[in-house]
Amino acid sequence: MLTAEVENADYFEAVAQGRDGKQAANWVINELFGRLNKEGLTVETSPVSAGQLGGVIDLIGSGRRSRARLPRICSRSCGPKAATRPQIVESRGMKQVTDLGAIEAAVDDIIAANPEQVEKAKANPKLAGWFVGQVLKATGGKANPAAVNELVAKKLGQ
Repeated sequence: MLTAEVENADYFEAVAQGRDGKQAANWVINELFGRLNKEGLTVETSPVSAGQLGGVIDLIGSGRRSRARLPRICSRSCGPKAATRPQIVESRGMKQVTDLGAIEAAVDDIIAANPEQVEKAKANPKLAGWFVGQVLKATGGKANPAAVNELVAKKLGQ
């Protein structure tokens, strides 16, 4: 698929330049080609330039955005006059929370409000995911999931 047509290969090479090739291929094949197929478009008529898609991949790598929210950013903002990803993330209040103090406060609040769940999670560590979900919900999905997982495990003694 990536190399079947010269245009696709050129696009992929531009996206992958200076980035992890596997991650770039996953984004081009799964996200971009999937959307283009649904809309009856090709790489040549794509509203998403290789530079824009590369910017999405860079945001993921920087830890400022999680993969789950980026397709929404891309679908709203890709095109020839689109703002850069960092501008979009900032202007729409979508920047990921990486401040451990803020995340820890949210974790503490959820734990304090749910003592019964704490006991269940201590008995069954798999239930710690419930706390992670609640923290992500409380932060509007903006908290860094890896940081939340780490703090929840630490606070629950796991």
